[in-house]
Amino acid sequence: MSESTITCLATARIPTQHGDFELGCYGNALDGKNHLSFHIGDITAGENVIVRVHSECLTGDVFGSLRCDCGEQLDQALQFIAAEGSGMLIYLRQEGRGIGLLQKMHAYNLQDEGHDTVDANLILGHGADEREYSVAAGILESFDIKSIRLITNNPAKISALESEGIQVNERIEINSSVNPENSRYLTTKAERMNHLLHASNLAVLANESDSHESQSTD
Repeated sequence: MSESTITCLATARIPTQHGDFELGCYGNALDGKNHLSFHIGDITAGENVIVRVHSECLTGDVFGSLRCDCGEQLDQALQFIAAEGSGMLIYLRQEGRGIGLLQKMHAYNLQDEGHDTVDANLILGHGADEREYSVAAGILESFDIKSIRLITNNPAKISALESEGIQVNERIEINSSVNPENSRYLTTKAERMNHLLHASNLAVLANESDSHESQSTD
């Protein structure tokens, strides 16, 4: 993304439990949405900057929904960045893997009928994952960041950023808790979307699957 298509509209200091961050609000010519940066420390022209590119999830980030791991990942990422002393979280306004809040709610209802997250999106006429990361790349470029260490379990996110010219030197694993509400969601991430879930998560998911199969044959 060229510098002319993304513009920082305003910045503000945001004190948090993890430290004082600076919030940046960006306009862009690609989708017309206001995407956000949230950084701590001096990252300008930095190398191996720790970065989390996080897609908006109102239900998980704000309301604490147990259907996903988004809110937990957001909090963990801020902890990682604060512990490092400098780094950035980029908050992209692409709810529901890019399909929007209303369609995500329809997808939730389909999931409650037995469909997984991928099939629910497809039934609604969407792609399994419609997110894109050129705005995130543009925000990183606006800070002249040379290379990053990316907090993610999603290899597709690494590939997308690298295709935009961002040098990703390391993937930092992020762990999430498994519960009865999100176990199928996490299983689908691993089995159908190639997410690299933590070994302990996969073990819990496997145990839950075995337990369900055992119950179904009783």
